[in-house]
Amino acid sequence: MHQPDPARLSESLRTQTGAFADTVADLSPDAPVPTCPQWRVRDLVGHVGQAHRWAAGIVRTGTPAGPPDPRATEPGAPENWPAWLAKGAAELIDAVDETGPDRPVWTFLDERPARFWLRRLLNDLVVHSADAAFAAGVDFDVPSELAEDTISETLELMGDPTAARLKAELANLRGTGQTLQFRPTEEPGWLITRTPTGPTWTRTTANADMVVAGSVHELLLVFSGRRSPAEAEVTITGDETLLTHWLTNTPL
Repeated sequence: MHQPDPARLSESLRTQTGAFADTVADLSPDAPVPTCPQWRVRDLVGHVGQAHRWAAGIVRTGTPAGPPDPRATEPGAPENWPAWLAKGAAELIDAVDETGPDRPVWTFLDERPARFWLRRLLNDLVVHSADAAFAAGVDFDVPSELAEDTISETLELMGDPTAARLKAELANLRGTGQTLQFRPTEEPGWLITRTPTGPTWTRTTANADMVVAGSVHELLLVFSGRRSPAEAEVTITGDETLLTHWLTNTPL
């Protein structure tokens, strides 16, 4: 699994946590989150801040811990959200620094270097930044390289041989060679092949049974289920049932 430089991951986590805090700053804690209908804004904020603290504890101990329930997390009054969120991100960054980014720790797949959690929660934050943007009624805007890495890392996780044990729907991504491509405007696409043992992928632009093309931000919104293909600014060619099947079985 590709692991970017931990210093860059840490810097991005701080920056994106601050940007997320700015997006939710003026929202009511009880406002709905349209892309996560079971959550209020308070739950979304609670999830982001608690996930960073949860992962920090895993990194420090190297041992498993059950994921926290965001609805049981109290992020405090809205005026304190920026500081509370920043502290959670700092705890995770500090834990990785103190432990060492290459030290093996528990993850939900198997043992991985501690830096795994920086990347995982940065990319989780990218998707939840889209949730925050929809709740606030503003444009979703993150650096393109983060949008790209979120798609790549998610495909890495979905293609892991043990992934279906965690999300049973992922077993439905097995196939007999069907191909899908998410093709951004300027970069090589993600060519996905459904094999009998699960999906594999590579960064290339090539023909596929189904191609969805657009900006990397629009592709991420479709890929993560935050915007329907019909609403997104994308072009779809080929067998659209393959895209419907993919999205149905890859809830993020």
